[in-house]
Amino acid sequence: MKKITVSITIFCLAIATGCSDKFLDVQPKAALAVTVLQNKAGVNSLLIGAYSLLDGWATPEGAYRSYQSSADNWVFGSVASDDAYKGTIAGDQPPISLIEQGNIQSDNIYFRGKWRSAYDGIARSNDVLQAVAVAKDMTDAEKAQVIAESRFLRGHYHFELKKMFNMVPYIDEKTYNPNDLESTKQPNSSDIWPNIVADLKAAYDVLPAKQTQVGRPTKWAAAALLGKAYMFQKKYAEAKTLLEAVVASGQYRLMDRYHDNFKAVTNNNAESIFEVEHSVNDGASGGENGNVGATLNYPYGGGGVTTCCGFFQPSQNLVNAFKTDANGLPLLDTFNATDITNDQGIESTASFAPYTGTVDPRLDWTVGRRGIPFLDWGVHPGKAYVRDQSYGGPYSPKKHVMYRSDVGTNTFAGNPRLNANNYRMIRYSHVLLWLAEIEVEIGDLNKARTYVNQIRKRASNPDGFVKNADGTAAANYVVKEYSASWADQATARKAVQFEERLEFGMEGHRRFDLVRWGIADQTLNSYYTAESSKRIYLKGVTFTKGKHEYFPIPIQEIFNSKVNGKETLQQNPGY
Repeated sequence: MKKITVSITIFCLAIATGCSDKFLDVQPKAALAVTVLQNKAGVNSLLIGAYSLLDGWATPEGAYRSYQSSADNWVFGSVASDDAYKGTIAGDQPPISLIEQGNIQSDNIYFRGKWRSAYDGIARSNDVLQAVAVAKDMTDAEKAQVIAESRFLRGHYHFELKKMFNMVPYIDEKTYNPNDLESTKQPNSSDIWPNIVADLKAAYDVLPAKQTQVGRPTKWAAAALLGKAYMFQKKYAEAKTLLEAVVASGQYRLMDRYHDNFKAVTNNNAESIFEVEHSVNDGASGGENGNVGATLNYPYGGGGVTTCCGFFQPSQNLVNAFKTDANGLPLLDTFNATDITNDQGIESTASFAPYTGTVDPRLDWTVGRRGIPFLDWGVHPGKAYVRDQSYGGPYSPKKHVMYRSDVGTNTFAGNPRLNANNYRMIRYSHVLLWLAEIEVEIGDLNKARTYVNQIRKRASNPDGFVKNADGTAAANYVVKEYSASWADQATARKAVQFEERLEFGMEGHRRFDLVRWGIADQTLNSYYTAESSKRIYLKGVTFTKGKHEYFPIPIQEIFNSKVNGKETLQQNPGY
């Protein structure tokens, strides 16, 4: 279901004449009576509004900016991890720099932007649930379907808040009273995992296996998201049942070519379980239904893709992770000992010899680097595509970028950075690798290896390699399956976690994965130490265990939570 912009126009009716004082009884402008929406048409309009917050953007810019609440969590999941630098220049969007540098404060506008966007989505989901309960012209089956979709959305929005801030209030349609503006000022003293699970289970029990419109969640999307929620709680047995059901459904498969998960023309493919839908040239003002959350994250210049804005540059650490050994396997422990050759400080007009060692081919669908074709835009020129190499490094983001062949069709006419390349929130590869995690923790290491090998087999498909103009491989791509059993659980765990990094690099999951695995402190502190010689601003940065697993509750939201002069929200530990 493509996003639809909903506009509610208030019509002025005839004004009564005479001496009556009824002209004083005027409905507020820009407001719509609740009863107008308590029918099938109104409920569906409200539901579309709830869907529209999936991309994190549906309010005036005065409330929050799109990139503060982007669906792909590029700031919070990638820049705040070892996958990416903020990029661009030091003085542009300094609140992101503070997050990247571990200077995490509760007044950072990015935290408040994410908070407000998610609770906007929750409010819209609750509006649907309140309206559908009293709609007179809907069948029981229609109501059940709407309730299930709304609870899926509400579960998702609360999940986003939970993994960001941990202790947050759960707000449902019974909590919210439109006649009491203080009704949502609830304390954050309870763990909301049971509420999230209840919402997603309710969706799973009712949603159909297939939907007639893409973008609406299916039974299997609910199963996968619920399974993910269990993974975050380390409830592996519960997650296994659901994730195996997704596999057994036979509805999904890995695409033959890895990069078909990152193209507008292959949106909603056989690997997709749930996508955030983006659309362009659909009548929405300013192209706002395009991938607006990524609007900053494109090569800066060089006469190629765009002229703005140079953010979200892959880290050297991430690039190094794609190195492979003589057997085509990742260097789990030594990948960062030496750097893959880069063109830092080398002009695009000067000669440069790219790295000749063996690499996983997923590298060049994740990262734009000098000497390698950049989608269908031609060979990446290096420095000419980067705003400030000395600050943000030599690499460019790639997965969300439009192809040259998309321009004019899958890009907004007024700004090609607003494109129709969907964000794949849950793919079948997620399910396979979560199952591999589960087998490592409570099952069979060999079975875990078979799940990982499905992912690696797909990566090894030569048809999916980045190619030069003459059809040859653009780099020395060597990736193979694990042929031997893992020696022990610790080795297996490390291999599965490493595979998830390779498969989902630059997709906004990394920091959240490190936290749920319990290795964020050692991984990120090692990263900061190694990177401080490359990115001077990372010198002295530390991840404090027991504090930095979660971001602080936005201070303005704490101030705004007062009831009778007392704050209902409490700050997270350490802030």
